Amino acid sequence: MVRKQKKKKKKVKPRTLAFRWWMPVAVGLVFASIVALPHFFQRDEETGAMVPPGRWHYGIDLSHHNRTADIRWDSLRVMTDMLGRTTRSISKARTIRPVSFVILKATEGETFRDKKFQSLWEEAASHGIKRGAYHFYRSSKDPLAQADHFIGTVGNLRYTDLPPVLDFETIHRGCDIKQLNEDLGIWLNAVETHYGRTPVIYCPDSFAKDIISREILDKYPVWVAHYGVLSPDVKKWKWWQFTDRAVVYGIHGEVDLSVFQ
Repeated sequence: MVRKQKKKKKKVKPRTLAFRWWMPVAVGLVFASIVALPHFFQRDEETGAMVPPGRWHYGIDLSHHNRTADIRWDSLRVMTDMLGRTTRSISKARTIRPVSFVILKATEGETFRDKKFQSLWEEAASHGIKRGAYHFYRSSKDPLAQADHFIGTVGNLRYTDLPPVLDFETIHRGCDIKQLNEDLGIWLNAVETHYGRTPVIYCPDSFAKDIISREILDKYPVWVAHYGVLSPDVKKWKWWQFTDRAVVYGIHGEVDLSVFQ
């Protein structure tokens, strides 16, 4: 009779050793990913938006939202690389054009004054940069009070200064379009009467098509904002803001960039 041999039990290695091995590695990988992730998604600060084809005069608009410390006013340049993107790298620049004008936020609504306006206004003038001022319009506020607020903040304009600009890009809930256009007309007329100069109205392309009256569009120059297109849908425009993500040599961060025709 053959005796059955008992199967030998396999020895199970203790898990503590394996745990000690992979735990520090896992912690290290997690830490490395946390450190590297922001750099992976970080935008290239030397490269910005594409510039539409054409030989343009360029302008930027600034407010307290921009990083305006240490602007090199005498060096403001729009440079583009071989792909037509704005760049701060002189070595990558294929075209270099000066910034022809700067538009500064002065006021908003009935009481708000941009905290950087006065200093930027004076600095632009002292460096010979053609300057302009704009008012951010609030449709829920009195148009005449807003016009007075703008005039009181900006003061006198030099003959070299650009016309006043009415920035219209928001509408309060329940706004009546007919009344809105009448109110816009009140602001524009009050400012025009005071300065003896025809104001410019800034608005998104969709506002120019669907909201602003034909009477206003026929009377006042239009500064239209339309991004990611070869040309705005609105054909009658004087200035075109084509991006809010341009990089310009001489100033930190991304800026709104416009062309003038």
